[in-house]
Amino acid sequence: MTRTNSLVSHFECYYCGTAYDLEHTEFPCPECGGILDPKYDYDDLDISRNEIESRNGSMWKYRELLPILDSDNIVSIGEGNTPIVDCPTLAEEMGVARVAIKDEGQNPTNTFKDRGASASISGASQQGIEMVAIPSAGNAGQAASAYAARAGIDCHVVLNYQSSDIQKTMVEAHGANLHLVDGKLNKAGGKFGDLRDEHDWYTVATFQTPFRHEGKKTMGLEIFEQFDWDSPDHIFYPTGGGVGLIGIWKAYQELSRLDWLEDDTPPSLHVAQSSGCAPVVEAIENHDEEHDAWECPESIGRGIEVPDPGASPWILEAVYETGGTGVAVSDSEALEKALTGARHAGIEMCVEPAAALAGAMQMAEENKLDEDDEVLIINTGAGNKATDALSYALE
Repeated sequence: MTRTNSLVSHFECYYCGTAYDLEHTEFPCPECGGILDPKYDYDDLDISRNEIESRNGSMWKYRELLPILDSDNIVSIGEGNTPIVDCPTLAEEMGVARVAIKDEGQNPTNTFKDRGASASISGASQQGIEMVAIPSAGNAGQAASAYAARAGIDCHVVLNYQSSDIQKTMVEAHGANLHLVDGKLNKAGGKFGDLRDEHDWYTVATFQTPFRHEGKKTMGLEIFEQFDWDSPDHIFYPTGGGVGLIGIWKAYQELSRLDWLEDDTPPSLHVAQSSGCAPVVEAIENHDEEHDAWECPESIGRGIEVPDPGASPWILEAVYETGGTGVAVSDSEALEKALTGARHAGIEMCVEPAAALAGAMQMAEENKLDEDDEVLIINTGAGNKATDALSYALE
C-alpha cells in the first residue's frame, strides 16, 4: 500500500450527525437519508503551503485533504489545475477592479464534473466496487463513464432523451451502459432509483456518495492557492444541485481551520440560477433555511434546471455565512453573456456558467458591486457542450 497520507477519519451525516467508518457503502445516510460527509484529523497535517505549491499535476496534489488512503486507488486523467483567466475588458464594463474566470472547461471531458468523477470512482475503487451507476443531465454521466473506463469498473448511466448527442455518444464510447428515459432530470433520477433498488447498484450520484463533493472541493482549494492563499471578494456560481458551491465553502473552512489563509474573510458566495428554475434564489430572497421545490422547471441550462436540490440547507448556509446572495437570469440573458464571454474574454462557456456571468453583470448594473472588488466567475463547462443553444443565440 502506497499511502496518500490522507487525514480522513470517517464519514458523518451532515443532517443527523451519525458517524460511519470508511468501509461503509450504504449511501445516503441509512438513518435519515442525509448527506454523508468525510471528516478529517486536521491536527495531524504535517505539510506546508509551500509543499502544496511545489506539487504539479492533477487535483490530487491536495491528497491529504481527500478521502483516499492508497495512491493505487486514485483514478485520474489529469483533472483539476485549471487556470484563472483575467478578463480586463469585462472588469472595465462592470466597473470593478478585477474580473477573472476559472475555466473548468479545460478538464478532460470539458466540465468540472471530472473532479467529482475522479473522487467518486477512486472511492469506489477503494471500497472494492466493480460496478457503479449514476443519473445525470449529461455531463456528470459522461465524466463518470470516462473515469469508470479508466478504472476498469462497469458503469450504468441514466440520462433523459433531452441530453445532448455529445453526452449520449461519449457515454457509450467509454463503454458504459446507457439508459434513456423520457422527461427531465428528475425523471432520470426517479428511474435511477428504481433501477438501483432492483439491481443493488453502487451510486456515484451527487450527495449520495460521500466522495463526489470532495472532488469538487479541490476547485475551491485551487482558487485560494491561485489567489495567493487569499480570497476574491465575490464568487458567482451556477447552481443546480450546488455541489461545487458547497465544495468551495468546504475548502474555505478547511484552509481557515489550518490557518493557511492570509485573510480569514471568506469570499461572498453568490448563487446564479435560471429564472425558469430558481428554488435556491427564491429561498434566499425569502431568508428561508430550506427551499421549496420548483414547479414546472424550464431552462435550456440543464445543469441548473434542478427543481428540488436536496442539499439546499448546506447551500444556504454557505451563502448566508459568507454574505452572498442569489440572482436569477433568463435563458436569453445567459446566452447573451455566453457570447459576451467568448467575444470579450475568449472564454468558451456553456449556458450554465454564462448564467453566473449574467448574474454578476446584473449585480454590477444594480451598483451592488464596488469599484475595488475582485470578482470570480466559475465556468463549469466548455461551450462545446452547448453548441446547439449557442447556434440559436447567433441567429
